[in-house]
Amino acid sequence: MAELKESRAAFNPGSAAPTTLCAGCVGHATFDFSQMFSRNILVITAALLCHSIAPPMGLTSELPPPVVAAAGEFRQIGWGLQEPAALPLISTLDTAGMEAVAPLLAAPEMTAAGEAVTIQARQQEKQGETYKLHGDVEIHLRGLIFKADDIVYDASSGEVVATGNVTLDGGPHDEHIAGSRAAYNVKNETGKFYDVTGSTGARFRGRNVTLTTSNPFSFTGKLVEKVSDERYVIHDGTVTSCELPTPKWVFSATTIIVDVGDKAKIYNSTFRLKGVPILYFPYASHPVEKLGRQSGLLTPSFGVSSRKGFIATESLYLRLGRSADATLGGEYWSHRGWAQHGEFRARPSETSFVNMSYFGVLDRGTKGVDQGGEDIKLDAEALLRHDIRAVADLNYLSSFVFRLAFTETFAQAVDSEVKSSAFLSKNYQGFSFNTRMARYQNFQSVSRGDLVTILHVPSFEVSSVERQLGRSPLYWSFDAAAEGVSRREPGFVTDKLVGRLDLNPRLSLPLFLDGWSFRPEIGFRETYYTQGRTPVGGIGSPSKADISRRAVEASLEMRPPVLQRVFDRTLFGRTVKHTVQPRFVYRYANGVDNFNSIIRFDARDILSNTNEIEYGLVNRLYLKRNGCAQPGEVRPNIAPVTPALRGVRSQEKDLPALEPRKRSGQAAEVAEEVVDCGALPDDFITWELGQKYFFDPNFGGAVVNGRRNVLTTTADFTGIAFLTEPRRFSTVISRLRVRTSANTDLQWHIDYDAQKGRINSSTAFVNLRLADFFVGGSHAMLHAPGEIFVSSPIPGPTKFNQFRILAGYGSPNKMGASVAGNVGFDANFGFLQYSALQTAYNWDCCGVSVEYRRFALGSVRNENQFRFAFTLANVGTFGNLKRQERLF
Repeated sequence: MAELKESRAAFNPGSAAPTTLCAGCVGHATFDFSQMFSRNILVITAALLCHSIAPPMGLTSELPPPVVAAAGEFRQIGWGLQEPAALPLISTLDTAGMEAVAPLLAAPEMTAAGEAVTIQARQQEKQGETYKLHGDVEIHLRGLIFKADDIVYDASSGEVVATGNVTLDGGPHDEHIAGSRAAYNVKNETGKFYDVTGSTGARFRGRNVTLTTSNPFSFTGKLVEKVSDERYVIHDGTVTSCELPTPKWVFSATTIIVDVGDKAKIYNSTFRLKGVPILYFPYASHPVEKLGRQSGLLTPSFGVSSRKGFIATESLYLRLGRSADATLGGEYWSHRGWAQHGEFRARPSETSFVNMSYFGVLDRGTKGVDQGGEDIKLDAEALLRHDIRAVADLNYLSSFVFRLAFTETFAQAVDSEVKSSAFLSKNYQGFSFNTRMARYQNFQSVSRGDLVTILHVPSFEVSSVERQLGRSPLYWSFDAAAEGVSRREPGFVTDKLVGRLDLNPRLSLPLFLDGWSFRPEIGFRETYYTQGRTPVGGIGSPSKADISRRAVEASLEMRPPVLQRVFDRTLFGRTVKHTVQPRFVYRYANGVDNFNSIIRFDARDILSNTNEIEYGLVNRLYLKRNGCAQPGEVRPNIAPVTPALRGVRSQEKDLPALEPRKRSGQAAEVAEEVVDCGALPDDFITWELGQKYFFDPNFGGAVVNGRRNVLTTTADFTGIAFLTEPRRFSTVISRLRVRTSANTDLQWHIDYDAQKGRINSSTAFVNLRLADFFVGGSHAMLHAPGEIFVSSPIPGPTKFNQFRILAGYGSPNKMGASVAGNVGFDANFGFLQYSALQTAYNWDCCGVSVEYRRFALGSVRNENQFRFAFTLANVGTFGNLKRQERLF
């Protein structure tokens, strides 16, 4: 401390006389002048002291490595301090015995604003306020680091003239500029750089580069002007998101204005890919930072189709405030006409949103047939006051042939249903109050007007969960509705509004005995309609008389104890457990003696008499790793596993694995090692089997021979219609699922009809993914009763047999190549319904995707499409292959 005080006194202008430094010893020291001068003054210098003082590492670790001073070399130190008294200027040093003299640094120069400018160089000369700096020169100011081989710095004006390996780094957006020479003012941070390579959003530390933003941005230019703190003007340059010096793509332009933290405005630019000019843009913008939404024209896209011809698309994006936007655009099809599309999105609050889309086609027609139309969708939701939930899901389709002809995905193209619904819902203490308006449309064929339309305008519904009846063991619930409904189809039209009132109270008594569970239930149902149906002909005709339906429903559900066994042998190194869960359900309904006089609007109208029993069982095979303990599980002589005990290993190495050890102060014993394998064992295989036996094969006269009959009891059991005549046994349903890991899944659903000796339906799904390889497939086979279309008794197809296969390698963000393909094959007709082949290649800053797609939808659509997408990192996608339509 005494030595440090003595050294401080030597530099104190207020001392009696300056102390001469001895030339025989070398060292570094840091001196604090904050006691004598204005704040923020910090001197970092190489001093020759007679006493060796260890420097603080935080201040001296950034000093450059020592260099050898040549004999007779002159070095000057410009203190740059507004000192009250003159300090000695060391101009000549005795170099004898000083081969390891460290480079000399200038102390901070105070700007007019009171900010420190730190100067560092191997050689420094000072002439008044001008510094001439040579060799590894660095100037630090306001978080900016200015480097060059040689710099002339005027401390009074802040002007810097730099030559040789000029770089500028720092700032709030981590700006980096490298050039051959520069004229720069460190006070107002403006200047010119020549032969520039630069970037933002990347921090350079030697050869290491750290990205500090999600939108790194690089640029080059013959001349770059920094005109303000965050604006650069690039002349005769390029911008890109790729890594320099060999970017995959660039925008080259004569003038580029870069607003750091915002975007780059590019005027009269040419987009070049691998140096090859592709497109000319009179104006374009490139985000420099990850920005919010901004209005503007989107990148145009092009494509080719055998039916549409050449396709050109352009769109306008509008930012409508902080929480809303819209996209409006159009497509030109050289063979067919024009298409319009639009989308509106809004989030008025955290608990509400509105999405609306429009797609329409002005079709010139093919072979004299106009297939144009509109498809409009509205999806909205809001949480209103008093916890009232409002939801709207509205869809409008002008014609089914329009969807078949112009929808871009196969699943949407073949979907013949259009559903719209809007409701208000309030849940309160187990009660649910709802009001609803809905429209359901099912297009029966491509002929205009051949569709079924069912309306619910309006509907009021009240229901409750099961609630205990006082202190008794009984539980009660109910469901009630008052609705206005209507139905329209070729040959059958009801009144514009048919009134329907429905009331269904229920009472149940859950019982448990030695692992057995019993649940008897009884209910009553009263339904009133202001209009009925006269069952004549194929679909009947509406009547003018009102009609009532009364029914008594009763059921008894019985579940025996679960049969289970844990096997001694392991499978895949895991313990195997098998469980069997039987169930029996008896149902009885009576009083529906006018089933064929009820108009079908929805599931409320297909209730019929029944006297049946359902029996089935569920087999489950569980796999569990050996040594696993579940949270809360208690083992013999082992304490319950808690998060604090998971992974605890006994310190006594002589104890065998999993042998319990006694801990002082604990009543229970803890396993030597506890392996936490998750909350539950793996559900390896699940197989459900079920069937119904009908004591009343005619269902109280509801069954019509030779027709497809859909009743509540059959629809709840299987979604496949099988009832075409009176029968005792239902089909046997089989539901199998095998899941070996998170990357594999197999499901197989079968409905087997023993009475007809055939499989009515079989649906199988298989998905497998191994690293970047994936494969999936499905098979759907159906034997269905004939369905009548339009007013004439024309039977529809009764047999369907279709395959879907998807296979590929890669993922959307995978570097390098990816490829995938899918096909849809109709085995009945022996042709491909659709197929697609996609390939993609991703570089570090861009990617390209190409697709061939084919549709074969009968006489309506036979089309080949070629689509592509070119994606620029942090810019956008150019092309007509949408991300949601990609196969990988």
